[in-house]
Amino acid sequence: MNGKPDYNIPEPTLRRLPRYYNYLKALLNRGREVVSCTHIGKDLELDPPQIRKDLAYTGIRGLPKVGYQVEELIKSIEDFFGWNNIDEAFLVGVGNMGRALIDYKGFSRYGFKIIAAFDNNSEVVGKTFNGIEVLPLNKLTSLCKRMNVHIGVIATPDHAAQEVADMMIAGGIIGIWNFAPAEIRTPEGVIVQNENLAAGLSVLCKKLQMLKQSGKIRQEVIE
Repeated sequence: MNGKPDYNIPEPTLRRLPRYYNYLKALLNRGREVVSCTHIGKDLELDPPQIRKDLAYTGIRGLPKVGYQVEELIKSIEDFFGWNNIDEAFLVGVGNMGRALIDYKGFSRYGFKIIAAFDNNSEVVGKTFNGIEVLPLNKLTSLCKRMNVHIGVIATPDHAAQEVADMMIAGGIIGIWNFAPAEIRTPEGVIVQNENLAAGLSVLCKKLQMLKQSGKIRQEVIE
């Protein structure tokens, strides 16, 4: 059962919804037709009331004592994020990170496609990776305007990130996915999503340290 989606959503909810989606796809592949928030919460170690609240943002409502139809819930999340439509993006920085992003085939599940890559390194300009030719960086702004692309991915070293962001914005980019270890300044109306790998690694290392100190680490892991 669907209601009206609420688009004023907390970021933690936006981060959890794709996790539910992947879980639901796995359930569907195993032949599961109905699922409850209690079931989801048990498997994902999350609070069922929070799951119910998260899912309600997509406009769907479960049935009391029944739960949700898995296929209907998957479609509700897809429609909410617009994953059935393709968002095209330009990527700048074809080093190790940039190539990994170009090669990743899972983006299509989420309606995202990198259609061009740019770099100022003559050793990679003109080469093709996963069917995408690397173009000179000086063509970025004009091609953004010509092709009406609104999403840019930055995978450059930190010192180049701001200049690249400025070039993207000048070309009409309004959403930047930033993998560079740098803070980017943008004008109002431009969204930046930072992916700080160092921060994620730091959290992992600290949690591992705390786990070891707690004495709860599995003995077979130590041995």
